[in-house]
Amino acid sequence: MQSNQFTWQIAWDYQTFRIKFILGMTFLIGILVFIPHFFTHIEAREGIILNDWLLNYVPAKDASVLIFVILYGMIGLFLYRMSKNTIMCLTALWAFNFLCISRIITITLVPLNPPNDIIHLADPCSIFFYHSNVITKDLFFSGHTATIFLGALCLERKSDKIAAFIATGIIALLLLIQHVHYTVDILAAPFFTWLCWYLGKSMAKI
Repeated sequence: MQSNQFTWQIAWDYQTFRIKFILGMTFLIGILVFIPHFFTHIEAREGIILNDWLLNYVPAKDASVLIFVILYGMIGLFLYRMSKNTIMCLTALWAFNFLCISRIITITLVPLNPPNDIIHLADPCSIFFYHSNVITKDLFFSGHTATIFLGALCLERKSDKIAAFIATGIIALLLLIQHVHYTVDILAAPFFTWLCWYLGKSMAKI
């Protein structure tokens, strides 16, 4: 089954696609229900503060507006492309599920407190996902960086991929400028994201 040959109506006629999509959406809903409780626990937990030489060198500045303009602009592009491409959508769905599970595991295993001079990143969507507007301890690894990088891996058009990879770099830089993440959080994100994308791509095979 080739991703550019089937509309949603035709793809839905494939039982394997239908089952994998329904299972993927079920897992995603379960994750979204669990995440607010998870982050309530994480925010109440004490962690360590890393001595990050790069953050020590770069003064903290607020880049929230630019971060969200780029982030949600790219997410809008991802959603539009996925609406036209059934296999891209299935790949992204499962890869995002694996990404969320990976972050839950790594955040649990690596308890960190945010940098002392963090400028809080008040995400307007945090109320929906986390039931809180300020989350500071979801550090290792960076979810913002991972989300944009995952989109770059899933997108098929060359121009889209280039734009998404550039956006990933800009988002990563801005997160460091705002001292929202440690350098290691940013550097680790592409590695975990690639693994999740590979797993998602394997799950999407029809």
